[in-house]
Amino acid sequence: MDIGIGSSVSTLMALRDLLPRLRMLAQTTDVKKEYPTEEMALLGSIGVFSAPFPAEFGGHGIGVTPGEGHALLTLLHLIGQASLPVARLVEAHINAIRIIMRYGSHDLQSIVSKAIHSGGLLGLWVTDPSHGGLTYVANGDRILLSGHKQFCSGAGRVTHAVVTASDGTDDPPRLLFLDLGQGETTSPLAASLSGMRGALTGQVDFTGVTTTADRLIGEAGDYMKEPDFSAGAWRSSAAALGGLYGILDQMRLQLSARGRQNDPHQRARFGQALLAHESGWLWLERAGAAAEDLVEDPARIVAMVGLARTAVERACLDGIELAQRSLGLSAFVTDNPVERMSRDLQTYLRQPAGDEVLHHAAGYFMLQGLPPI
Repeated sequence: MDIGIGSSVSTLMALRDLLPRLRMLAQTTDVKKEYPTEEMALLGSIGVFSAPFPAEFGGHGIGVTPGEGHALLTLLHLIGQASLPVARLVEAHINAIRIIMRYGSHDLQSIVSKAIHSGGLLGLWVTDPSHGGLTYVANGDRILLSGHKQFCSGAGRVTHAVVTASDGTDDPPRLLFLDLGQGETTSPLAASLSGMRGALTGQVDFTGVTTTADRLIGEAGDYMKEPDFSAGAWRSSAAALGGLYGILDQMRLQLSARGRQNDPHQRARFGQALLAHESGWLWLERAGAAAEDLVEDPARIVAMVGLARTAVERACLDGIELAQRSLGLSAFVTDNPVERMSRDLQTYLRQPAGDEVLHHAAGYFMLQGLPPI
Protein backbone atom coordinates (compact mmCIF):
# COMPACT_ATOMS: atom_id res chain seq x y z
CA MET A 1 0.00 0.00 0.00
CA ASP A 2 1.15 3.52 -0.80
CA ILE A 3 1.36 5.44 2.46
CA GLY A 4 1.56 9.21 2.90
CA ILE A 5 4.68 10.93 4.24
CA GLY A 6 4.53 14.31 5.93
CA SER A 7 5.81 16.47 3.08
CA SER A 8 7.61 16.42 -0.24
CA VAL A 9 10.86 17.05 1.66
CA SER A 10 10.44 13.95 3.82
CA THR A 11 9.49 11.88 0.78
CA LEU A 12 12.70 12.93 -0.96
CA MET A 13 14.75 12.19 2.17
CA ALA A 14 13.26 8.70 2.38
CA LEU A 15 13.94 8.20 -1.32
CA ARG A 16 17.60 9.07 -0.89
CA ASP A 17 17.87 6.39 1.79
CA LEU A 18 16.44 3.82 -0.65
CA LEU A 19 18.86 4.56 -3.50
CA PRO A 20 21.52 1.92 -2.62
CA ARG A 21 18.88 -0.81 -2.55
CA LEU A 22 17.24 0.41 -5.76
CA ARG A 23 20.62 0.45 -7.55
CA MET A 24 21.35 -3.11 -6.50
CA LEU A 25 17.94 -4.36 -7.60
CA ALA A 26 18.18 -2.62 -10.99
CA GLN A 27 20.93 -4.91 -12.22
CA THR A 28 19.01 -8.06 -11.27
CA THR A 29 15.79 -6.78 -12.83
CA ASP A 30 17.57 -6.07 -16.10
CA VAL A 31 19.23 -9.49 -16.28
CA LYS A 32 15.94 -11.26 -15.60
CA LYS A 33 14.02 -8.92 -17.93
CA GLU A 34 11.24 -8.70 -15.38
CA TYR A 35 9.03 -6.09 -13.80
CA PRO A 36 10.68 -4.22 -10.88
CA THR A 37 8.25 -5.54 -8.28
CA GLU A 38 10.40 -4.94 -5.21
CA GLU A 39 11.57 -1.53 -6.40
CA MET A 40 8.00 -0.35 -6.91
CA ALA A 41 6.94 -1.72 -3.53
CA LEU A 42 9.76 0.21 -1.85
CA LEU A 43 8.69 3.43 -3.54
CA GLY A 44 5.10 2.80 -2.53
CA SER A 45 6.17 2.31 1.09
CA ILE A 46 7.45 5.89 1.28
CA GLY A 47 4.47 7.46 -0.45
CA VAL A 48 5.93 8.20 -3.87
CA PHE A 49 2.79 7.20 -5.77
CA SER A 50 0.41 9.31 -3.70
CA ALA A 51 2.79 12.30 -3.53
CA PRO A 52 1.55 13.83 -6.83
CA PHE A 53 -1.99 14.34 -5.49
CA PRO A 54 -2.80 17.70 -3.93
CA ALA A 55 -3.29 17.85 -0.15
CA GLU A 56 -7.06 17.49 -0.55
CA PHE A 57 -6.46 13.95 -1.81
CA GLY A 58 -3.70 13.01 0.62
CA GLY A 59 -0.63 14.01 -1.39
CA HIS A 60 1.97 16.76 -1.60
CA GLY A 61 1.20 18.12 -5.06
CA ILE A 62 4.52 17.02 -6.58
CA GLY A 63 3.94 17.35 -10.31
CA VAL A 64 0.50 18.93 -9.94
CA THR A 65 0.77 22.00 -7.70
CA PRO A 66 2.63 25.16 -8.82
CA GLY A 67 5.83 25.69 -6.85
CA GLU A 68 6.67 21.97 -6.65
CA GLY A 69 8.72 21.88 -9.86
CA HIS A 70 12.06 21.58 -8.06
CA ALA A 71 10.75 18.76 -5.86
CA LEU A 72 9.57 16.89 -8.97
CA LEU A 73 12.90 17.45 -10.71
CA THR A 74 14.71 16.05 -7.68
CA LEU A 75 12.34 13.07 -7.37
CA LEU A 76 12.69 11.97 -11.00
CA HIS A 77 16.43 12.65 -11.04
CA LEU A 78 16.97 10.51 -7.93
CA ILE A 79 14.95 7.59 -9.28
CA GLY A 80 16.66 7.90 -12.66
CA GLN A 81 20.05 7.57 -10.95
CA ALA A 82 19.07 4.17 -9.64
CA SER A 83 16.86 2.73 -12.37
CA LEU A 84 15.56 4.35 -15.54
CA PRO A 85 12.88 1.65 -16.07
CA VAL A 86 11.50 2.44 -12.62
CA ALA A 87 11.73 6.16 -13.40
CA ARG A 88 9.74 5.60 -16.59
CA LEU A 89 6.95 3.90 -14.66
CA VAL A 90 6.90 6.63 -12.02
CA GLU A 91 6.96 9.40 -14.62
CA ALA A 92 3.98 7.87 -16.46
CA HIS A 93 2.09 7.53 -13.17
CA ILE A 94 2.71 11.20 -12.33
CA ASN A 95 1.75 12.33 -15.84
CA ALA A 96 -1.51 10.38 -15.64
CA ILE A 97 -2.38 11.92 -12.27
CA ARG A 98 -1.60 15.35 -13.68
CA ILE A 99 -4.07 14.78 -16.53
CA ILE A 100 -6.78 13.59 -14.16
CA MET A 101 -6.29 16.53 -11.80
CA ARG A 102 -6.28 18.96 -14.74
CA TYR A 103 -9.26 17.68 -16.71
CA GLY A 104 -11.11 15.04 -14.68
CA SER A 105 -14.25 15.58 -12.61
CA HIS A 106 -13.95 15.86 -8.83
CA ASP A 107 -15.66 12.48 -8.47
CA LEU A 108 -13.16 10.85 -10.79
CA GLN A 109 -10.26 12.51 -8.98
CA SER A 110 -11.56 11.04 -5.73
CA ILE A 111 -11.94 7.57 -7.28
CA VAL A 112 -8.40 7.64 -8.65
CA SER A 113 -6.82 8.90 -5.43
CA LYS A 114 -8.52 6.15 -3.41
CA ALA A 115 -7.28 3.55 -5.89
CA ILE A 116 -3.70 4.78 -5.59
CA HIS A 117 -3.80 5.01 -1.80
CA SER A 118 -4.96 1.38 -1.85
CA GLY A 119 -1.87 0.28 -3.75
CA GLY A 120 -2.80 1.05 -7.35
CA LEU A 121 -0.45 2.25 -10.08
CA LEU A 122 -1.32 4.28 -13.18
CA GLY A 123 -0.06 3.82 -16.71
CA LEU A 124 -0.30 6.42 -19.47
CA TRP A 125 -0.81 4.78 -22.86
CA VAL A 126 -1.26 7.13 -25.81
CA THR A 127 0.53 5.45 -28.74
CA ASP A 128 -1.57 3.68 -31.37
CA PRO A 129 -0.18 1.11 -33.81
CA SER A 130 -0.25 2.02 -37.49
CA HIS A 131 -3.44 -0.03 -37.86
CA GLY A 132 -6.05 -0.99 -35.28
CA GLY A 133 -5.65 1.88 -32.82
CA LEU A 134 -7.93 2.23 -29.82
CA THR A 135 -11.49 3.41 -30.54
CA TYR A 136 -14.67 3.65 -28.50
CA VAL A 137 -18.42 3.65 -29.10
CA ALA A 138 -20.70 5.34 -26.57
CA ASN A 139 -24.16 3.86 -26.01
CA GLY A 140 -25.91 5.74 -23.26
CA ASP A 141 -23.87 5.29 -20.09
CA ARG A 142 -21.83 2.43 -21.53
CA ILE A 143 -18.66 2.66 -23.61
CA LEU A 144 -17.39 -0.21 -25.74
CA LEU A 145 -13.69 -0.29 -26.62
CA SER A 146 -11.97 -1.81 -29.63
CA GLY A 147 -8.36 -1.86 -30.79
CA HIS A 148 -4.85 -1.62 -29.39
CA LYS A 149 -2.30 0.53 -27.68
CA GLN A 150 1.43 -0.10 -28.11
CA PHE A 151 4.61 0.87 -26.25
CA CYS A 152 2.65 0.48 -23.02
CA SER A 153 5.03 0.73 -20.06
CA GLY A 154 4.04 -1.58 -17.22
CA ALA A 155 1.73 -3.61 -19.47
CA GLY A 156 0.18 -6.41 -17.46
CA ARG A 157 1.32 -4.96 -14.13
CA VAL A 158 -0.13 -1.47 -13.68
CA THR A 159 -3.63 -1.54 -12.20
CA HIS A 160 -5.17 1.41 -14.04
CA ALA A 161 -4.39 3.43 -17.13
CA VAL A 162 -5.16 6.75 -18.75
CA VAL A 163 -5.49 6.18 -22.50
CA THR A 164 -6.40 8.14 -25.60
CA ALA A 165 -9.17 6.77 -27.79
CA SER A 166 -10.94 7.94 -30.95
CA ASP A 167 -14.71 7.85 -31.48
CA GLY A 168 -14.22 7.14 -35.18
CA THR A 169 -14.97 10.71 -36.28
CA ASP A 170 -12.61 13.51 -37.23
CA ASP A 171 -12.73 14.84 -33.66
CA PRO A 172 -9.49 14.68 -31.65
CA PRO A 173 -9.10 11.69 -29.31
CA ARG A 174 -10.68 11.61 -25.86
CA LEU A 175 -8.96 10.62 -22.65
CA LEU A 176 -10.27 7.68 -20.62
CA PHE A 177 -9.47 6.33 -17.18
CA LEU A 178 -9.61 2.54 -17.25
CA ASP A 179 -9.55 -0.12 -14.57
CA LEU A 180 -7.33 -2.89 -15.89
CA GLY A 181 -7.85 -6.62 -15.60
CA GLN A 182 -11.31 -6.26 -17.20
CA GLY A 183 -10.70 -8.51 -20.20
CA GLU A 184 -7.94 -6.69 -22.08
CA THR A 185 -5.14 -8.81 -23.57
CA THR A 186 -1.50 -7.96 -22.99
CA SER A 187 1.32 -9.19 -25.22
CA PRO A 188 5.01 -8.38 -25.77
CA LEU A 189 6.11 -6.08 -28.54
CA ALA A 190 6.83 -7.82 -31.83
CA ALA A 191 10.53 -7.18 -31.19
CA SER A 192 11.87 -6.36 -27.73
CA LEU A 193 13.74 -3.18 -26.87
CA SER A 194 17.45 -3.45 -26.10
CA GLY A 195 17.15 -1.17 -23.07
CA MET A 196 14.56 -0.35 -20.42
CA ARG A 197 13.75 -4.03 -19.96
CA GLY A 198 12.26 -3.53 -16.50
CA ALA A 199 9.66 -1.06 -17.79
CA LEU A 200 7.92 -4.13 -19.26
CA THR A 201 6.84 -2.29 -22.41
CA GLY A 202 4.22 -4.20 -24.36
CA GLN A 203 1.01 -3.85 -26.33
CA VAL A 204 -2.56 -4.11 -25.08
CA ASP A 205 -5.71 -5.14 -26.96
CA PHE A 206 -8.87 -3.65 -25.42
CA THR A 207 -11.31 -5.14 -27.93
CA GLY A 208 -14.55 -6.02 -26.17
CA VAL A 209 -13.76 -4.21 -22.95
CA THR A 210 -16.53 -1.97 -21.61
CA THR A 211 -16.50 0.94 -19.21
CA THR A 212 -18.82 3.76 -18.19
CA ALA A 213 -19.17 7.30 -19.49
CA ASP A 214 -18.07 8.79 -16.16
CA ARG A 215 -14.57 7.47 -16.94
CA LEU A 216 -14.19 9.93 -19.80
CA ILE A 217 -11.74 12.70 -18.89
CA GLY A 218 -12.37 16.25 -20.08
CA GLU A 219 -13.22 17.03 -23.68
CA ALA A 220 -11.96 15.89 -27.06
CA GLY A 221 -8.50 17.26 -27.71
CA ASP A 222 -7.59 18.02 -24.08
CA TYR A 223 -4.57 15.72 -24.24
CA MET A 224 -3.06 17.80 -27.04
CA LYS A 225 -3.54 21.17 -25.36
CA GLU A 226 -0.49 23.34 -24.95
CA PRO A 227 1.63 24.00 -23.04
CA ASP A 228 1.07 20.74 -21.13
CA PHE A 229 1.33 18.46 -24.16
CA SER A 230 4.83 19.57 -25.19
CA ALA A 231 6.09 20.98 -21.89
CA GLY A 232 5.64 17.64 -20.15
CA ALA A 233 8.80 16.48 -21.93
CA TRP A 234 10.85 18.16 -19.22
CA ARG A 235 9.82 15.40 -16.79
CA SER A 236 11.27 12.61 -18.93
CA SER A 237 14.39 14.75 -19.35
CA ALA A 238 14.68 14.97 -15.55
CA ALA A 239 14.70 11.19 -15.27
CA ALA A 240 17.15 10.86 -18.16
CA LEU A 241 19.54 13.32 -16.54
CA GLY A 242 19.39 11.20 -13.40
CA GLY A 243 20.48 8.27 -15.55
CA LEU A 244 23.51 10.26 -16.66
CA TYR A 245 24.32 11.09 -13.03
CA GLY A 246 24.32 7.38 -12.23
CA ILE A 247 26.75 6.71 -15.07
CA LEU A 248 29.07 9.49 -13.88
CA ASP A 249 29.07 8.09 -10.36
CA GLN A 250 30.08 4.68 -11.71
CA MET A 251 32.73 6.33 -13.88
CA ARG A 252 34.22 7.98 -10.77
CA LEU A 253 34.12 4.81 -8.68
CA GLN A 254 35.56 2.53 -11.35
CA LEU A 255 38.39 4.89 -12.29
CA SER A 256 39.30 5.28 -8.62
CA ALA A 257 39.25 1.51 -8.13
CA ARG A 258 41.77 1.20 -10.96
CA GLY A 259 43.99 3.92 -9.50
CA ARG A 260 43.30 6.16 -12.52
CA GLN A 261 41.71 9.03 -10.60
CA ASN A 262 44.81 11.23 -10.99
CA ASP A 263 45.34 10.61 -14.71
CA PRO A 264 45.04 14.00 -16.44
CA HIS A 265 43.18 12.62 -19.46
CA GLN A 266 40.68 10.78 -17.25
CA ARG A 267 40.14 13.91 -15.18
CA ALA A 268 39.55 15.94 -18.33
CA ARG A 269 36.90 13.50 -19.58
CA PHE A 270 35.28 13.34 -16.14
CA GLY A 271 35.24 17.13 -15.95
CA GLN A 272 33.61 17.38 -19.37
CA ALA A 273 30.97 14.88 -18.32
CA LEU A 274 30.29 16.84 -15.13
CA LEU A 275 29.92 20.03 -17.16
CA ALA A 276 27.38 18.30 -19.39
CA HIS A 277 25.33 17.07 -16.44
CA GLU A 278 25.36 20.37 -14.57
CA SER A 279 24.38 22.27 -17.71
CA GLY A 280 21.44 19.93 -18.14
CA TRP A 281 20.42 20.45 -14.50
CA LEU A 282 20.40 24.23 -14.92
CA TRP A 283 18.30 23.96 -18.06
CA LEU A 284 15.78 21.76 -16.28
CA GLU A 285 15.53 24.00 -13.24
CA ARG A 286 14.47 26.85 -15.51
CA ALA A 287 12.28 24.83 -17.85
CA GLY A 288 10.68 22.87 -15.00
CA ALA A 289 9.72 26.01 -13.12
CA ALA A 290 8.09 27.43 -16.26
CA ALA A 291 6.28 24.19 -17.11
CA GLU A 292 4.96 23.54 -13.61
CA ASP A 293 4.04 27.10 -12.60
CA LEU A 294 2.41 27.98 -15.96
CA VAL A 295 2.78 31.74 -15.47
CA GLU A 296 4.54 32.48 -18.75
CA ASP A 297 3.13 32.61 -22.27
CA PRO A 298 2.35 29.01 -23.34
CA ALA A 299 4.40 29.30 -26.54
CA ARG A 300 7.40 30.50 -24.55
CA ILE A 301 7.02 27.62 -22.07
CA VAL A 302 6.95 25.10 -24.91
CA ALA A 303 10.00 26.68 -26.53
CA MET A 304 11.97 26.77 -23.28
CA VAL A 305 11.20 23.13 -22.55
CA GLY A 306 12.16 22.25 -26.13
CA LEU A 307 15.59 23.80 -25.65
CA ALA A 308 16.00 22.08 -22.28
CA ARG A 309 15.01 18.71 -23.72
CA THR A 310 17.54 19.14 -26.54
CA ALA A 311 20.28 20.25 -24.14
CA VAL A 312 19.70 17.27 -21.83
CA GLU A 313 19.72 14.80 -24.72
CA ARG A 314 23.05 16.19 -25.91
CA ALA A 315 24.47 16.15 -22.37
CA CYS A 316 23.46 12.51 -21.91
CA LEU A 317 24.85 11.34 -25.23
CA ASP A 318 28.12 13.17 -24.61
CA GLY A 319 28.31 11.78 -21.09
CA ILE A 320 27.80 8.21 -22.29
CA GLU A 321 30.58 8.59 -24.86
CA LEU A 322 32.97 10.07 -22.30
CA ALA A 323 32.28 7.29 -19.81
CA GLN A 324 32.77 4.61 -22.44
CA ARG A 325 36.03 6.17 -23.63
CA SER A 326 37.30 6.39 -20.06
CA LEU A 327 36.34 2.87 -19.00
CA GLY A 328 37.18 1.23 -22.31
CA LEU A 329 35.90 -2.20 -23.20
CA SER A 330 34.76 -2.85 -19.64
CA ALA A 331 31.91 -0.38 -20.22
CA PHE A 332 30.43 -2.92 -22.64
CA VAL A 333 30.70 -5.98 -20.40
CA THR A 334 27.22 -7.02 -19.38
CA ASP A 335 27.93 -7.34 -15.65
CA ASN A 336 29.20 -3.77 -15.50
CA PRO A 337 26.38 -1.41 -14.39
CA VAL A 338 27.57 1.15 -16.94
CA GLU A 339 26.63 -1.18 -19.78
CA ARG A 340 23.03 -1.41 -18.52
CA MET A 341 22.81 2.26 -17.61
CA SER A 342 24.06 3.36 -21.02
CA ARG A 343 21.70 1.01 -22.84
CA ASP A 344 18.73 2.16 -20.76
CA LEU A 345 19.61 5.83 -21.17
CA GLN A 346 20.04 5.61 -24.93
CA THR A 347 16.63 3.93 -25.17
CA TYR A 348 14.99 6.42 -22.82
CA LEU A 349 16.28 9.36 -24.84
CA ARG A 350 14.50 8.25 -28.02
CA GLN A 351 11.57 10.61 -27.59
CA PRO A 352 9.68 11.56 -30.78
CA ALA A 353 10.39 14.45 -33.15
CA GLY A 354 13.61 15.73 -31.58
CA ASP A 355 14.65 17.72 -34.66
CA GLU A 356 11.20 19.28 -34.94
CA VAL A 357 11.27 20.28 -31.26
CA LEU A 358 14.56 22.13 -31.70
CA HIS A 359 13.35 23.73 -34.93
CA HIS A 360 10.24 25.19 -33.26
CA ALA A 361 12.06 26.24 -30.08
CA ALA A 362 14.80 28.03 -31.99
CA GLY A 363 12.23 29.60 -34.29
CA TYR A 364 10.25 30.99 -31.36
CA PHE A 365 13.24 32.78 -29.85
CA MET A 366 14.49 33.80 -33.29
CA LEU A 367 11.25 35.70 -33.90
CA GLN A 368 10.27 36.75 -30.37
CA GLY A 369 13.66 37.64 -28.94
CA LEU A 370 16.10 35.84 -26.65
CA PRO A 371 14.98 34.26 -23.36
CA PRO A 372 14.90 36.95 -20.66
CA ILE A 373 17.73 36.94 -18.14
